[in-house]
Amino acid sequence: MMAATLDLTVQGELRVNEPMSRHTSWRAGGPAEAFFVPASVDDLAIFLRELDADTPIFWHGVGTNLLVRDGGISGVVISATRILRDIDRVDRYLVRAGAGLPCTQLARQCIRWEVGPSEFFAGIPGSVGGALAMNAGAHGGETWERVDSVRTIDRNGEIHERAPGEYTVGYRNVNGPANEWFLGAVFRFEQDVIPSLETLNAMLDRRKTTQPLGLPSCGSVFRNPPGDHSARLIEAAGLKGHRIGGAEVSKKHANFIINRDGASATDIEELIEFVRQTVLDEHGVSLVHEVRIVGELQS
Repeated sequence: MMAATLDLTVQGELRVNEPMSRHTSWRAGGPAEAFFVPASVDDLAIFLRELDADTPIFWHGVGTNLLVRDGGISGVVISATRILRDIDRVDRYLVRAGAGLPCTQLARQCIRWEVGPSEFFAGIPGSVGGALAMNAGAHGGETWERVDSVRTIDRNGEIHERAPGEYTVGYRNVNGPANEWFLGAVFRFEQDVIPSLETLNAMLDRRKTTQPLGLPSCGSVFRNPPGDHSARLIEAAGLKGHRIGGAEVSKKHANFIINRDGASATDIEELIEFVRQTVLDEHGVSLVHEVRIVGELQS
């Protein structure tokens, strides 16, 4: 795969054995066999059309909800966030945003335009593309509640406009057409809702006081089980501060695992599993990962 990939004609950057620790908020993980940063959507489309059909593709956003195992990722990792950061107003209640736009920027611009409810996007630490892929939410709002349409690209480089009805959307889970990736979305807001900058700032202040934002983490590791909170269950199991290698359950927020001291991806994954098993043993609740774990174990 590698030699054929390197022969492709691209305008963007194509790197070999790129450390994924540079591209995840946990600052851990092995290398990508190939790592492509397209210069434009046209460049991306050409790359996909020319790429061997058997080459695995992994679409990378900003890496805030991602653990890459120490053995790395085979095939090609595509990182298109540099070219998908646009935002514009379609009409009074519709806003178009690129998949690479940080959700906090989406929230702030919507407040300037006085369209809402949009403040909750500020509580999502990643990009619009990642929020679409997992139906991310915060402070009582979820991404797909506001989706009017999405724009995708398939592995043949063809671009599609799709309606929400073409997707099955659940709590932190989205299923749709295979081998397509989000380029952006149009969000529909409500007539009589004017968002509040004060509310947004209060949300951000709450994050600062309740989450370990100054240390490498992925945000929430586990989904909240029905009628309860993962953080409460983890704390009740006495796991705050528990460490494996350089990975630690945050003493500030039990559903965060932080890279305290040069943690490997293996340290982090082992701690995730230890927490999951302990909560199961202590409370009889099987926690489900919110974080996405990908790649190969180190041999």
